[in-house]
Amino acid sequence: MNISPSTQALNLINTAQHKASEATQTIASLPVNANEVGSGNYQSTDLIKPILSLKEAELETAAATKIITHEKKMLGSLLDIKA
Repeated sequence: MNISPSTQALNLINTAQHKASEATQTIASLPVNANEVGSGNYQSTDLIKPILSLKEAELETAAATKIITHEKKMLGSLLDIKA
């Protein structure tokens, strides 16, 4: 079974997308501030974990795109060497 870096990168992107989706769902389900329409049971600490998950998903996606970019460059270099 051949597992290329691009396969791993795509898996990382899928994981990051799932993580971001869960975080946004959590943020969307939180009550709003008391001075806005909605519940007054809002605590700012409820936002910390989902926001960190969003940032983590962003970094994972950036890393995955770098992996794909570098793999394409490497393949291009290998093709140049063989040509």
